[in-house]
Amino acid sequence: MQKITNDLLTLAQNGDETAVAALIARMMPAIRKGAAAATAPGLDFEDAVQEGLIGLFEAMHRYDTAAGMAFASFAAACITHAQQDARRAALRKKHAPLNFSVPLPDAKELPQPGPDPEEQAIASEQYAATIERMQTELSPLERSVLLATLNGQTAAQIAQEKQLAPKAVANALARARRKLRGA
Repeated sequence: MQKITNDLLTLAQNGDETAVAALIARMMPAIRKGAAAATAPGLDFEDAVQEGLIGLFEAMHRYDTAAGMAFASFAAACITHAQQDARRAALRKKHAPLNFSVPLPDAKELPQPGPDPEEQAIASEQYAATIERMQTELSPLERSVLLATLNGQTAAQIAQEKQLAPKAVANALARARRKLRGA
């Protein structure tokens, strides 16, 4: 840790932001070390660092050069005290339900509701109408080729199964699509 001069401390006490930033930078190793030791259920590392910074600001405002103690030692003691006070507060029994409870799942993790009954009825009617159109408007070949395609078979597989030319299967599929789109 670099030495903290009285000039730097005086500037920081008078509100010079650059001096305050320099003071924080010089004391940050002590703050982080204390934060690592102060972590507990209900007080994570980042919160303990914040408590250490609060202790540093308190030390900066309460330090008296006439006391004869080095500022770094005084600040380290204030930082440690602030972090340990926060740790004791976090470990109080009244905070146990918060510290040891199971978190609620995010909205993304909750099961999403299905479609409402009206949407299901409309979809069911549309499906029935499409099946009826397939029965009335498509020839048996077009219908069988379309169903085989919907089941994941390729045109070549369908042609081999039905002993047709691949072009005949492709034409039957194109006719089926055209008829169903037009209706």
